[in-house]
Amino acid sequence: MHKTNEPHTSLSSLEGRLRMGTSIAKIGRWREGKRWVFLLPLLLCLFPLSASSDTLRVMWYNVENLFDCYDEEGKNDEEFLPDGENKWTPYRYYQKLRAIAQVVAAVGDQQLPDIIGLCEVESDSVLTDLTRRRSPLRTAGYQYIVTHSPDERGVNVALLYLPGRFRPLSQQSIVVHNDRPTRDILYVKGLVSPTDTLDLFLCHLPSRRGGARQSQPSRLQAAQVLRQAIDSVRDVRPQARILVMGDFNDALVHTRVGDVLGVVASPSASSDLAHGLVSLTANKLPGTYAYQGKWEVIDHFLVSPSLLQSSGHQFYTSPELTRVAALPFLLTRDEKYGIDIPLRTYIGPRYLGGFSDHLPLVVDFVRVIANPPR
Repeated sequence: MHKTNEPHTSLSSLEGRLRMGTSIAKIGRWREGKRWVFLLPLLLCLFPLSASSDTLRVMWYNVENLFDCYDEEGKNDEEFLPDGENKWTPYRYYQKLRAIAQVVAAVGDQQLPDIIGLCEVESDSVLTDLTRRRSPLRTAGYQYIVTHSPDERGVNVALLYLPGRFRPLSQQSIVVHNDRPTRDILYVKGLVSPTDTLDLFLCHLPSRRGGARQSQPSRLQAAQVLRQAIDSVRDVRPQARILVMGDFNDALVHTRVGDVLGVVASPSASSDLAHGLVSLTANKLPGTYAYQGKWEVIDHFLVSPSLLQSSGHQFYTSPELTRVAALPFLLTRDEKYGIDIPLRTYIGPRYLGGFSDHLPLVVDFVRVIANPPR
């Protein structure tokens, strides 16, 4: 795993760059007949980054094949090379970076996400390009942590964070032993305030390749590893505030994978949540992924009961503070099935120049700030 150590860029410095005409960004994407117009995120540097906010915003996004243009030894990434099947040129790669930055800015609305979980990222190099070199996010000050998994394609999970809003204390890449090499689970423990600790688990469970039923044992095995890691945290700190985010390639309420993790749709659905998790995203519309004309929720936020508003703590969230970011520019019409679906980078070998085959998730955590004594 790797973490950048770049200093956080000040708001005044960002505003200065904007006035000088550098890093000018625009937001939006529309279609004029057959001509696509790409625009960049608008005024990233003017979004409030101050730690005085009483809301912590977390985003999860499967960015669908964020590869650079270089061959990584020992990995099956040949299709994402300039002379590969997808003709993955530097131009297309840079467009993909700008597209992801656009989504982050739009999801943030008036507040950039403080914490971002990503999956299907290739390596440190693409995250450095995304956060430091080749996208408008370079002005935001994000740092990152990324796994180096044995996955055959070389894809990983990563955590982006604003250092003024989240301070990592420890991190671990948890290996999932399976029939085929797969993605590690990323665990990061950190502070969101001097007194509030957050335990994060980021995961990308094995795909449905070969069929949902046939591939399910691989996801069950990964879920068991995740469950053991969560239990190990709770054994030390029974009231740990745990947030799990990821692409599970499965529904989690009333499913075998969800049962392994002890997932319920609400606290009232179980009398014993000492070792369980509550889904913030069960049945969230429209879903996060569309397949053959049907939307599904396969990306999830799960929390320990200690993070719910009903827990009585001063740092909490709820399903009502969670949403699928179904932004109009992320969608395109599927004429075959008559529904809107995510606008992908590719469909088969055809380049669309879109964003991802998944929609992002967003959740807000409220921090109650006590009034100072008079």
